[in-house]
Amino acid sequence: MQLGLIGLGRMGGNMAKRLLRNGHQVVGWNQAPEAIAALVADGGVGASSAADLIAKMQAPRHVWLMLPAGVVDETIDAIAPLLSPGDTIIDGGNSYYRDDLRRAKALAAKGIEYVDCGVSGGVWGLERGYCVMIGGPKAVVERMDPIFRTLAPGKGSIEPTPGRGGPGDTSDVGYLHCGPAGAGHFVKMVHNGIEYALMAAYAEGFNIMRHAGMGKDAVATDAETTPLREPEAYQYDIDVAKVAELWRRGSVVSSWLLDLTALALADDPKLEKFGGRVSDSGEGRWTVIAAVEEGVPAHVISASLFDRFESRGNAEFGNKILSAMRYAFGGHHEKSAGSRH
Repeated sequence: MQLGLIGLGRMGGNMAKRLLRNGHQVVGWNQAPEAIAALVADGGVGASSAADLIAKMQAPRHVWLMLPAGVVDETIDAIAPLLSPGDTIIDGGNSYYRDDLRRAKALAAKGIEYVDCGVSGGVWGLERGYCVMIGGPKAVVERMDPIFRTLAPGKGSIEPTPGRGGPGDTSDVGYLHCGPAGAGHFVKMVHNGIEYALMAAYAEGFNIMRHAGMGKDAVATDAETTPLREPEAYQYDIDVAKVAELWRRGSVVSSWLLDLTALALADDPKLEKFGGRVSDSGEGRWTVIAAVEEGVPAHVISASLFDRFESRGNAEFGNKILSAMRYAFGGHHEKSAGSRH
């Protein structure tokens, strides 16, 4: 099947490779010429512009956007006039599902189909495959089935859950038509909210183990420092890298995220190449907003989102307010920045 792909970065480039390896034709365009050259070297068709990409495609065209959410609207505005009724635009980035509702309605008025795809798999997707969460018209999704089936991981060695799989059910092979416009990105939004929470839980747990030897540290005895009442209870030098490897085998907390954590700790046990600043691309925020609007509690996901804000220094002024109040009411002086207690 032929697919136009705009955006050949870390995700898009590998998706193109996976499709080409499995017999599909990919016409690709990217702002970076080297990405286009790499596509051509892999057997794809390079385009000099979005307009050139559309011109090189056969009707009905399927143009997949693998772009940052912030540039999707302007890209759609640029290519929609070049498309014909019956063509399809697929947004495979991490767009807000409400934007999908608006785009689908606007494009439908022009006879252009719109499909939203949440894609999970990261830079490992080329070999592992991508979990694809799809929203849009059933007929278009069915027409694109060869693309989705190729991108998906397949059954692999994972046994289907009893009752899953079989005719018409693609969930056991790694892709799913989740519903009409916006449904794919809604499911991916919640997926990423859960991802935030899982990552935060691992980070907190490993940090607790990392400080399990604090009973050996010299602690200042002053009014500003809460004493460790039983230092003998915190005398452990736990090798967290080995614990990560241990938990990968037979533990109920084993996961791909833990696999990646173990790799990172094996490469850099003290994680000295990282500064600890954790970005968020929007999905966690949107998940929390959905939870508020639905009246559904989401304590852990909310906390993990705020933890990311704090990691970027956004709590600094609030912490200064706290310090100022403590000094004002009790004359409490701040400890030095390097103090662990």
